[in-house]
Amino acid sequence: MDLLEKLTQAWGPSGNEEEISALIKSEIEPYVDEIQTDALGNLAAHKKGSGKRLMLAAHMDEIGIVVTFIDKEGFLRFSAVGGLEVKQLPGRRVRFKNGTTGVIGCEEEAFNKKPSMNKLYIDIGAKSCSEAEKLVSIGDMAVFEGAFYKRDDVIVSKALDNRTGCYILIETAKRMQDTDNDVYFVFTVQEEVGLRGARTVSFGIEPDYAVAVDVTDTGDTPHAPFMAVKLGEGAAVKVMDRSVLCHRDVRERLSEIAAEKNICCQAEIMNDGGTDAGAIHTSKAGVKTGGVSLPVRYIHSPSELASEKDIESCIKLLTAYAESKL
Repeated sequence: MDLLEKLTQAWGPSGNEEEISALIKSEIEPYVDEIQTDALGNLAAHKKGSGKRLMLAAHMDEIGIVVTFIDKEGFLRFSAVGGLEVKQLPGRRVRFKNGTTGVIGCEEEAFNKKPSMNKLYIDIGAKSCSEAEKLVSIGDMAVFEGAFYKRDDVIVSKALDNRTGCYILIETAKRMQDTDNDVYFVFTVQEEVGLRGARTVSFGIEPDYAVAVDVTDTGDTPHAPFMAVKLGEGAAVKVMDRSVLCHRDVRERLSEIAAEKNICCQAEIMNDGGTDAGAIHTSKAGVKTGGVSLPVRYIHSPSELASEKDIESCIKLLTAYAESKL
């Protein structure tokens, strides 16, 4: 799991994916024929073939914050980059690209209430605005700290959403045997702020088929919303989410392959949120699009939790699909 640890700990909030992109490029380059980066920063690794054009997509970016104001005492006000639960933010640590670390605090009168974002601040230990400005500027972004931990089958880390998807694509490229399919392994930018990278890269590639690889919620924790997905039950084949109704051809073929290869899988219907599939399937004249999702607990927290067995199921399913006749 050394590679997955490297991927999760790399710095890369939406719009600032250069570090994670360079890491992914160095890992996947030996297994593809060419690699291109477009104007937005999407990374497309192409394994050439004469058959149908297949795009496998996983987003590189992670959630974070952006500094909007520095007060005279040196405390930073900030806004969200991606979806954040405000009530979960006090006490979290954040790290800026230059290594500066801060702690999110909450104004005293709002601490025992339901706080709003404008009641929160970041403390980097500065004693004045001028001291803070030597370390951080307006517009600087930071990501949440969350060390990588593994015990038996359990993995806990920040940014499993969606560095696990990137890991799954890299491993698929490594394992994939000869196929006629023309396969693009695409690592997209700015998914967390509106599926933006997937929209442009799919327009350029014009795939016949696409599969978005991302994480999904589970329904197996105490008093969780009703959801059929469980940790440890294998890859989740997406039926729908708020951004997409997956194409029947892709969904049924994924399920057929899972049955043929004895790969553990489950059906996923996600009532909240979406994935890159939402942007891909409406690109140009339309793309037959599906999704393979990794069950993850505590999404968008610094302690997302996943199963190594589920990751392996996703890799096996995606590899078999990429090798199959489309």
